[in-house]
Amino acid sequence: MARISKTQLIKLQKKLQTDAAIGEQFGITRQAVHQLRKKYGIDSSLADNPKRNAEIVAMYEGGASGTALAKKFKLSISQTYRIINESKKKVKKAGKKVTKKVAKKAVKKVVKKAAKKPAKKVAKKAVKKVVKKAAKKPVKKVAKKAAKKVAKKGPAKKAKKAAKKKGKK
Repeated sequence: MARISKTQLIKLQKKLQTDAAIGEQFGITRQAVHQLRKKYGIDSSLADNPKRNAEIVAMYEGGASGTALAKKFKLSISQTYRIINESKKKVKKAGKKVTKKVAKKAVKKVVKKAAKKPAKKVAKKAVKKVVKKAAKKPVKKVAKKAAKKVAKKGPAKKAKKAAKKKGKK
């Protein structure tokens, strides 16, 4: 392994940024540079990327242009917009998870109430509640499908069978 001191490695990391570039200068692989960094307890230059990305998104939402941000952070324009778009996707995914949870809870309530009342009425009420809370198209579909299942296979059907048995006796 190459003889690179800790201070040298820190300076090179600030100058060259990547392990591959440092390794190229010393004639070693990027993996060897990585091992040296771990040995000396030096974080990767990529460790600060989440902070940088959050700053880029905040500045963009504040009105800065993507090209200006690319120049400021020494990134390509496409990389800058990728960072911005990924942050938007994370927000959307988080919203979908919450709304699916709301839909599942509503369906559980429907099943419990369906034993007492006709399932279709209960299911419709639950779907309306889910739609109001979630206000997203995918959740509407999930809730409607769940409500239909309850209406077809739910406890109301069992109640009808029980009523028929009582009528026969």
